[in-house]
Amino acid sequence: MTLSLIFCPVDFSAATVAVVAYAAVLAAGAKAELRLVHVLTPQPARRADHAELAATAQLAPHRVAAEQAGARVTTSVLRGDTAAEIVAAARRQAADLIVIGAHGQTGLSRFLMGGTAEAVVRTAPCATLLVTAHSTDLNQKSA
Repeated sequence: MTLSLIFCPVDFSAATVAVVAYAAVLAAGAKAELRLVHVLTPQPARRADHAELAATAQLAPHRVAAEQAGARVTTSVLRGDTAAEIVAAARRQAADLIVIGAHGQTGLSRFLMGGTAEAVVRTAPCATLLVTAHSTDLNQKSA
């Protein structure tokens, strides 16, 4: 499989740093573009511009970290339903892979019952990689 474009949705949770690092290593190794994507929920017009500027600013350190890992990085701020916007953008831009974090608040039952990651995995137009807190240690040796 050739990877040209890897999508990495970020929600600025505690897991974001690890998920972006994981995606950056994949993108750098494949010489693929890494697109960091954040989705804003719809807001009144007065707050929308401020929210987009704030999200863009919050993406900046993740972009720098991914670039330091060797990835070519672009960022995108979208508006709407989070899972639907991620899937639609991945389809429009012909993403080859979506790397998305799973918070795993209640483990497998949470994953099976719903959530953004589950909806993206279920409806994505391309391969998806669900990164859990346990899979983000890139230096961990396999047994």
